Amino acid sequence: MQSQPSDRDTEWLLELAAADPLALGVVGWTDLTAPDAADRIAALARDPWLKGLRPMLQDLASDWILDPKLAPAIEAVIAADLSFDALVKPRHLPAILELLHRWPELRVVIDHGAKPEIAAARLDPWRDQMAALAAQPGVHCKLSGLLTEAGDAPTAEAVTPYARHLIDVFGPDRLMWGSDWPVLNLAGDYPSWRAMCEAWLPPEQHPAQFGETARRFYRL
Repeated sequence: MQSQPSDRDTEWLLELAAADPLALGVVGWTDLTAPDAADRIAALARDPWLKGLRPMLQDLASDWILDPKLAPAIEAVIAADLSFDALVKPRHLPAILELLHRWPELRVVIDHGAKPEIAAARLDPWRDQMAALAAQPGVHCKLSGLLTEAGDAPTAEAVTPYARHLIDVFGPDRLMWGSDWPVLNLAGDYPSWRAMCEAWLPPEQHPAQFGETARRFYRL
């Protein structure tokens, strides 16, 4: 998963994936505003390790993704059958819903449950917005990143209402677990986050949400 808005970061990840059997695919980055964005996306998609793109919307204006200048890039993502990782915050959710109305064939996954404002105990309007996105066919979501949104002393009790809402509205076939490691280390650790999520999910759903859904969505 890309961590920088840099073409070199994407190229480096693709090199790692080709060399390391643990890597099954790469979600990279490219400049969607560049004049040659469509050609660049088509070229990247020829690498079999590239599975999707993530423009890091969390640091951009709430409606940035709706700029008409981005249309060729969005269409190129769809044409290449790449996924679109929406790294967003709650303020971006109306724009993501509009994006899907414009391009319903775009395969979108909401990263980190859209980073709800857990530290402020603010469920709304995030709750209704996520339900509206879940009602769109094909939209997926990651059960990840919630601990780091839960303030200085994150607890399972604080995170549970948000996690359960995602579990309820997306279901096992469209919700995939993520560690958010190493950022996770700011709020917890891998074993405890994994155990927390296992406790929320019925055992019969573990195969889907801890692997199969991600494999299917990312074409791994």
